[in-house]
Amino acid sequence: MSAQPAERAPEQARLFRDAMASFPSGVTIVTTTDAEGRWWGFTATSFCSVSMDPPLVLVCLADTAECHPVFEAAQRWIVHVIHPEHADLALRFATRGADKFADAGFAADERGLPVLPRACVTLHCSAHAKHPGGDHTILLGRVENTHLGEDLPAVYFRRNFHLLNTP
Repeated sequence: MSAQPAERAPEQARLFRDAMASFPSGVTIVTTTDAEGRWWGFTATSFCSVSMDPPLVLVCLADTAECHPVFEAAQRWIVHVIHPEHADLALRFATRGADKFADAGFAADERGLPVLPRACVTLHCSAHAKHPGGDHTILLGRVENTHLGEDLPAVYFRRNFHLLNTP
């Protein structure tokens, strides 16, 4: 007798999570400020370019994240592509209730948004659109300013950080 769909749902959910963890991706830390100027941020591996003209990127944020209401209202945010040295910081930004910015090396930009100076890539974005996506919100940002660093990015694969091998 085969398993009923309801009985298979937890197993299928686990397999889906494992499948997504088997897709290598870069790691980003996304930051913004709230109306009072407090800094907020989260870690995301769901990040990609969307358009060259206009320059658009997307990042996905869990609807249950503490910072979700702030990003839902935000008109600007910064996407930082991190390098392996920032792996502990990425884990901190993925942890609910953590003091994310304590001794993390962020500095305020000209608009007061937190910037990680040694990121591999820094993209200053303005809100272009926000869309529901299942249990996440898709934040679509128009890239207004790009900074390229010297370091190679971290790669996240099967729930671990890895270094890129270069020829």
